[in-house]
Amino acid sequence: MALSLPADLPLRRGAVAGDQATFESLIRPLVEPGLRLALSMLGNRRDAEDATQEALTRAWCKLHELRERMPVRPWFFAIVANQCRNMRRTPWFRLTSVVDVVYRQPAPGPGVEHSTSNADSNNCRRADRGALFLHFYLGLSIEEVAATLGVSPAAAKSRIYRACHRLRPAVALEELG
Repeated sequence: MALSLPADLPLRRGAVAGDQATFESLIRPLVEPGLRLALSMLGNRRDAEDATQEALTRAWCKLHELRERMPVRPWFFAIVANQCRNMRRTPWFRLTSVVDVVYRQPAPGPGVEHSTSNADSNNCRRADRGALFLHFYLGLSIEEVAATLGVSPAAAKSRIYRACHRLRPAVALEELG
């Protein structure tokens, strides 16, 4: 479980002061959820690992920008999400994505994860899908989703609602068929 603001205050102060071990203790619980976020955004484990590693480096360099009252979890996830967006913009990412599609092995039979991800990608906008992932999969509050995405809480709630609304018919069809 990610650390809350009062619980992580001593770690935060030590990390901002430049103590690498304290920074690692502060960020360690967020690495795996950050990797899952990157995987949901990039769709490739290797790229997700690269993005998460780069996000860790950027978090260390940007630690001085962490506002006193802001929880670490949405701050770090915002860095991960921004790194994923940056990676998707590069020509190299587009090229490797095309190569992955061309040489990908056929998907196994439809399972729950496979069919849900197809319904998700076919029916949800990327921003809505990200909000849905952050809220339901990583368990972030509406406020944390908003901080991670850089939007207002009302906009985050709206994105989550839209994503659920768009997925509902696809999930209902899967349950029937």
